[in-house]
Amino acid sequence: MSTSQPDASRPSQSRASDDRATPDDLLHARTGTEVSPEDLVLAAGQDVTPETLERARRKLAEEGPSAIDKLLP
Repeated sequence: MSTSQPDASRPSQSRASDDRATPDDLLHARTGTEVSPEDLVLAAGQDVTPETLERARRKLAEEGPSAIDKLLP
């Protein structure tokens, strides 16, 4: 029985062109919109609580919206 998927044990010539590194400027997820404290908390993988929101507010005040770039690819 044949399958439409290539054999994973054999290297594929077409995959070689897909194995390039993605440029850094394409990896960042921020779209230029404002970053909220909730965004920062969720990007850090934390629950939204009064304590985590306050830490996020302080971090945003210190670092600005780029603080989220340190958490997201």
